[in-house]
Amino acid sequence: MTAPPNRRRDAAKTRALLLDAARARFARDGYRTTTLRDIAEDAGVNVALIARYFVSKEGLFEACLTAAVDELRRETGDVPLREVHLVIADQAARIGPEGAPGQLALLLRSSGDERADEIRRGVLRTSAERLAAAAGREPGDEEVLLRAQMVLAASLGIVLLRSVGAMEPLQSADRDALAGPLRDLIAAMLPMGPGH
Repeated sequence: MTAPPNRRRDAAKTRALLLDAARARFARDGYRTTTLRDIAEDAGVNVALIARYFVSKEGLFEACLTAAVDELRRETGDVPLREVHLVIADQAARIGPEGAPGQLALLLRSSGDERADEIRRGVLRTSAERLAAAAGREPGDEEVLLRAQMVLAASLGIVLLRSVGAMEPLQSADRDALAGPLRDLIAAMLPMGPGH
């Protein structure tokens, strides 16, 4: 009677290993150059298990993006607009010499594959819509959505520039140094919605 739960635990562990290996590979090497064999080898499992759990490379990539977004949502929760700058500052401050954390790297890096890029764009679009909703966007209010997209673009730009070590003092700024200017940027770009 205990064999099925053990198999389920092993399946969950294998799936998690594949997701971790795939996220690292996709973030580092990109979608196009990453092979299923590379991912399976990094995870220490048989390549056939990718098809079993994710159907295809595209399915695995989509699962990685979904997991990345879920992880970001767990970190941010339903943050009120007045605290968004702190979340962005926290995420940007975690970027070290090794680059952006896996979930952010996946969102920043173009894959070279149209379907994979469509998935990535959808995730970014949803993130901007959530930010616009936090700002009290009414249906059809394209200006607030545009402003939310601009805040998202600026935030991802900060992450990108920090991950490549392009400029000082941006590269070495800590969370507290980033939080104030980010607060000012968001306050200038987005109206405070109801209840904020």
